[in-house]
Amino acid sequence: MENCMIRNTGYFLTIFFLAFISFAVTCSGTNQKDNVDRLPVVYEDVRIGLVVDMGSMEGKLVTTSISMALSDFYHVNNGYRTRVSVLSRDSHGDPLQALAAARDLLQTEQVEALVGGQSLLEAKNLAELGEKTKVPVISSFQVPSSLSLAKYNYFIQATHDTSSEAKGIAALFSNFDWRTAVLIYEDGDDWRESIQPLVGHFQQNAIHIEYKAEFSVSSNEECIMKQLRKFKASGIRIFVAHISERIANRLFPCARRLGMMEEGYAWILTARSMNNFQDTNYLAKEEMEGVIGFKSYIPLTEELHNFTLRWKRSLRLEEVVTRMSVCSIWAHDIAWSLARAAEVAKLPGLSVYDLLEAIPESAKHKGLSGDIKFIDKKFISDKFEIVNMIGRGERSVGLWNSGSFISNRRRRLSSTKALETIIWPGGSTRIPKIRSLKEKRHGKKKKLRVLVPAGNITPQILEVKTDFKTGVTAATGYCIDVFETSILPFNYEVEYIPWPGAINYKNYNDLVYTLYSQKDKYDAAVGDITITDNRSLYVDFTLPFTDMGLAVVTAKDKSMWIIFKPLTLSLWLTIASFFILTGAIVWLIERHDNADFQGSCFQQIGTLLCFGFSTLVFAHRERLQHNMSRFVVIVWIFAVLILTSNYTATLTSVMTVQQIRGLKSNENIGFFSASIAANVVNDNPTFQGPRYKGLKTADDFTNALRNGTISFIVDEVPYVKLFVAKHPSEFVIVETESVTNGFGFAFQKGSPLVQKVSREIAKLRRTEKLKAIENWWFQRQTTSATSEDTFHPLTVYTFRGLFMITGVSFAFALIVYLIPWNREQRQVVLKHFHRYVSHRFAREIRPSPTTPNRQNENSVI
Repeated sequence: MENCMIRNTGYFLTIFFLAFISFAVTCSGTNQKDNVDRLPVVYEDVRIGLVVDMGSMEGKLVTTSISMALSDFYHVNNGYRTRVSVLSRDSHGDPLQALAAARDLLQTEQVEALVGGQSLLEAKNLAELGEKTKVPVISSFQVPSSLSLAKYNYFIQATHDTSSEAKGIAALFSNFDWRTAVLIYEDGDDWRESIQPLVGHFQQNAIHIEYKAEFSVSSNEECIMKQLRKFKASGIRIFVAHISERIANRLFPCARRLGMMEEGYAWILTARSMNNFQDTNYLAKEEMEGVIGFKSYIPLTEELHNFTLRWKRSLRLEEVVTRMSVCSIWAHDIAWSLARAAEVAKLPGLSVYDLLEAIPESAKHKGLSGDIKFIDKKFISDKFEIVNMIGRGERSVGLWNSGSFISNRRRRLSSTKALETIIWPGGSTRIPKIRSLKEKRHGKKKKLRVLVPAGNITPQILEVKTDFKTGVTAATGYCIDVFETSILPFNYEVEYIPWPGAINYKNYNDLVYTLYSQKDKYDAAVGDITITDNRSLYVDFTLPFTDMGLAVVTAKDKSMWIIFKPLTLSLWLTIASFFILTGAIVWLIERHDNADFQGSCFQQIGTLLCFGFSTLVFAHRERLQHNMSRFVVIVWIFAVLILTSNYTATLTSVMTVQQIRGLKSNENIGFFSASIAANVVNDNPTFQGPRYKGLKTADDFTNALRNGTISFIVDEVPYVKLFVAKHPSEFVIVETESVTNGFGFAFQKGSPLVQKVSREIAKLRRTEKLKAIENWWFQRQTTSATSEDTFHPLTVYTFRGLFMITGVSFAFALIVYLIPWNREQRQVVLKHFHRYVSHRFAREIRPSPTTPNRQNENSVI
């Protein structure tokens, strides 16, 4: 038995020993394997140069997109032996600096490819450099497919198919039966070249381009308005715009002011324009309501959504961007293609020797922009989304692809019936028609011969110029703008005829009489012609298109003591008295027990005054020990809070409205010597007196107000508004009086245009377009301080309730404080009073004890 147990024990020990040896060997092998796995992996670095304008939003978006795209690519393909690293340089938007940055990357960093080219010139420079150095140059920006770029073998670009887009716009015109259009494009080589395919397709489809207009980035609003007026006068209402966002931000507000964003008009934007618009430019998009545009189609996939969320989180807080641009999405797909091409080019045993040869094969994948097509050294996007600008956003109405329209439900049709309902300018769903062209076919426009006063000294209101070579007279200004807008619906060709020397009231009377007496030569008179009862005897006036009456303007008060004006003197003195009273009451309550209120007579007076006035800014330092003194301070601080808030509000009103002395003061008042204002002054007995002085020019107005020769200027409201708009920091309108009838357009007696134009003026006023035209010409909306806005200083009467509450509270505190004092001192006072009274009456009733004593003393002696 014992031997058996020994044998079993030896058997188990042998098995345990063998198992331990096996475990040790296994662990040793595992450690060796782990050590092998921990050996550092060496990646082959492929350097790519990125040259963009880091100051532009597009440059920032593309840079961020490429960086994140490469990070995502190598997270998915972590087994690749190559790693693409991006070295960035800032071009500052200058083609020469971009070229210098690219040379630096090639020489110092030995990059194997370049990404950049935000403009056609910049792309040409980089393509030329790439051709010489045999380095691929890739552009993810919307550089047009130019023939000048096709000759470069090392240049690759991402772009949309301009030919397909042009075919789509032409098909849109054909389906809507539009045969005439105005083409607006940006004055630049890249914009000019990229519009050529559209021009060619218009010619093939018999679509006539009536006008072409070039706008540069430096074009001001006046230049744009001038061109738009010409287009509006021609009657053409269909516009195709191929412009950058900067020009669009000026073009569409001007078009809206001229009434060219209303029903009956159509605006189409090209893909390059739409792709460039930032999603955060809400104000510009509001002005573009009703516009339709072609846009490179980007499918809304889950991958794009997730990438966009992470991309937004990577942006800095000040970069408020709601979605990725088309160029940044293309940059993402180019980055993936470059990463694949870098791996393919470095694989041994393949016939691919460099990135240029590897890129076409590597581009065959599905990216964020959809299925990538690489055709003839281009990443091509040939599908377009048709969007309709609504409010601050845009709404997809369909797609264009492969020569046909596709609805959002993916129905493919050759006509525009596949599109959703389009909301055109003015909120209408009716397709704009070329009504004016049909009118042209039936006959020419009627000619309207219009007299215009040529001696006007305010060009913003009216300016008349005659070309002496051609003899053609051109008129501009606020009056002309309103007239042309009002007459536009009636198909008239306006011929302006200058009336020389119209510089005073009498000359304007002569102009009206000339219109009346020469009916065969003139049909109307337009300008700053005031409607009067005398002139209405000879001509018919339309409704006034300006504010009626005279306005009073004066210099703003720039006194150094303006801070004291919100309160009257009596209120200032009352407030100061309450400050002193508050300090006195607190001192009276605290002086027995509080060391802060004790000391010499002068110290106590200083403490009293300092404590009272320091409550104005809640800065009193003395600690209060009595509840009644605390109560007094709390009530007064509440009153101070109300007083200071009212003072602040009133001072703000003083600084804004600028209290001006009324016309009833004995100040001198000026007016134009030969104006309607002078006529009113001379005819109205109220205005008679030596204080009214006639002036001749606007400079006289300015100088007289500045040097104090006159205190007020009286003139018609439009002139005064323009005068104040030129000097907004110096002068202000203080009052208006409806004693004149405003400006109106004069027509021959019985002319049917009077009623028609009057209706148009009423419509312009109702829709606030008249106000918009006025603001445009006067540059800003002047603020008038009318009699209702006149400032009145605060008085004691205004705060009588507040002072009453404060005074009652102070009296209550004194009474409560004095009651305990009376209890303690009552006996002492009564005792002294009783002693005084007793002593007084005792001396009067009883005999004096002095005499007997003296007698006794004498007797003793």
